[in-house]
Amino acid sequence: MRYRIPSSKQMRRMCAEPGEEDGLDPRFGMRRGGRGGRTRHSGGPAFGPGSPAPPVDRKAAQLCRQVAVTLDEVLAECRDDVLRDLHVVDVAPFPDASRLLVTVSAVDAGAPGSPDPEAVLEHLRHAGGHLRREVAAAVTRRHAPLLVYCLQDAAIGNDQPRMNSDEHG
Repeated sequence: MRYRIPSSKQMRRMCAEPGEEDGLDPRFGMRRGGRGGRTRHSGGPAFGPGSPAPPVDRKAAQLCRQVAVTLDEVLAECRDDVLRDLHVVDVAPFPDASRLLVTVSAVDAGAPGSPDPEAVLEHLRHAGGHLRREVAAAVTRRHAPLLVYCLQDAAIGNDQPRMNSDEHG
């Protein structure tokens, strides 16, 4: 079946305001970018510092959910008391699905006797290889994503600038 481009007269009848992408087949609205990624047409909206966030890739969101569930289970079963008290708050691509930002929060943050944030990040760095291996076993990917950890302060509710990356790439 041959695709027929509607005339401008037909398009004006079907919509209130004809736009730049009206009349284009949505299957061909995206073209392949470098390294297997998808990029918009040159005439599409640009994403920059003042624009809204770029749309999240469905596969990247699925990977983030799988990693969050896996890490939550692995941390709960850890022998390390510091890691056992951590809960995964969020996992997001950082900047893409090859590296993930894992935001964790201590269950008893701010309680007397709880470890300081630097010690928590040190424990995460020390267990980074084990955590990444468990993630690699749980998700179906050719390469396991690098994990970058960020500690959220539960008492205040904001992310601390203290971050630690998995150097076991």
